[in-house]
Amino acid sequence: MAGSKQVILNHEEINHKIRRIAYQIYESNVDGNEVILAGIDSNGYILAQKLKANLDQISDLKSVLCKVVIDKKNPLNPITTSIDATAYSNTSVVLIDDVLNSGTTLIYGVKHFLNVPLKQFKTAVLVNRNHKKFPVKADYKGISLSTSLHEHVEVILTGKVYEAFLN
Repeated sequence: MAGSKQVILNHEEINHKIRRIAYQIYESNVDGNEVILAGIDSNGYILAQKLKANLDQISDLKSVLCKVVIDKKNPLNPITTSIDATAYSNTSVVLIDDVLNSGTTLIYGVKHFLNVPLKQFKTAVLVNRNHKKFPVKADYKGISLSTSLHEHVEVILTGKVYEAFLN
């Protein structure tokens, strides 16, 4: 069925997954006092904002948002972050994106953060597609899907209704 959209996560399920990931992040950082939530622009950053809101509700852990700008078409181009590298030096960092497809964006994001000494480094995605070209994994994931290379996962995290679908 070409062009048809199959909902893989509805609004309620996405909120549940975000809350569960927030608890997992908290559990991994329970002995710390700060975690940097580094969201890859644009949907990864929106997901990071939602994770921060949940973390702030469930814990006293200081969560700091960081926007990570990666040129997805040319990932070797310089990566920029909304906070200075000294702000995340020797802290716990979670690199966040909405969908893990081939792993290209995530691996270059990981490389950027490894230029600074970190206390802990983890990755989080809402949807893990299992089509990786690079040896990168999601430490926290909402859902894992085995899809064909021709299928596309789209995540909508803006507006009143969130949705993830396959087309």
